[in-house]
Amino acid sequence: MISKTLLFIFFCCTVSDLFGQISYSGFIGKYPIELLTNAHYEGTASAIYVYKNHNEPIVISGQLSKGVLKLYEKDKQDTNTASLIFEKFDTKTKTLKGVWTDLKTNKQYKIELVKDFDLDHTDSTDSENLEIIQPVSLPNSYFKLLVSKDKNHYSQRVTGIKIIDKKTNKLIQKIDLHCQLWGLDNVSVGDFNFDGKTDFSVFESSYAGPNTSSLYFLYDSSKNQYFDSGFTGVSLGFDSLEKRIFEHNQCCAGQIHTTATYKVEANKMVLIEEHCFIWDEEKQDLVEREMKDCQ
Repeated sequence: MISKTLLFIFFCCTVSDLFGQISYSGFIGKYPIELLTNAHYEGTASAIYVYKNHNEPIVISGQLSKGVLKLYEKDKQDTNTASLIFEKFDTKTKTLKGVWTDLKTNKQYKIELVKDFDLDHTDSTDSENLEIIQPVSLPNSYFKLLVSKDKNHYSQRVTGIKIIDKKTNKLIQKIDLHCQLWGLDNVSVGDFNFDGKTDFSVFESSYAGPNTSSLYFLYDSSKNQYFDSGFTGVSLGFDSLEKRIFEHNQCCAGQIHTTATYKVEANKMVLIEEHCFIWDEEKQDLVEREMKDCQ
């Protein structure tokens, strides 16, 4: 019988999480920064910003209420360490002013930003390969996602990704993509082939229910470049201790679940085992069946 933990995988997402990113550039005090936020609507807000001299992404979150946007930096213990407060936040204005405060020392700096673009209100004619920062980075480099608006539709799409050196801001590598835009969290890092080197993935698409897919890029140390692994599957999970890849696919309103376990050989996914589970009305639980029954 399938583990109950496997039955409770949910993706909670609102419209404001998916679209409406606004990119700003400017200063905190005398320090140049770049900030990306999706705070278009009342309620929970999130953002990413970087000091351009360091290019280390800082993830911040908070609330937008009655025109006041409050965002907070947190430490590893989830304690607020700094605040960025904008008293008159308006997505329609070209400038944004606020105050950065160190919550331990109360030291403050003025924030003065200029809007670079608003993905939610950008015409398709001037929205080719707009660059947006990502919340994760590599030890010596950071990511910028390339996003364009579909000229035949109103949706945005991911057209590529840039890997940029943190110290010099020089382009290390550019990879062309065709993926769905997924809020601020399109890129993840991890060791996907279990070789001890840091790789990265890009969100590819969402499907029915909680099913998703991503593209996985592995690091080639001899070339200092990343290559497409060719890893495929639905909602893949990676266990670095067991050195296994786990797949979980569900359909038909949760009536059918399939799971698979893979190992990695020569940077290829090799199937070890797979299982099929179908909801049994009499037992009121998922019961394992033959794989052909799930196909």
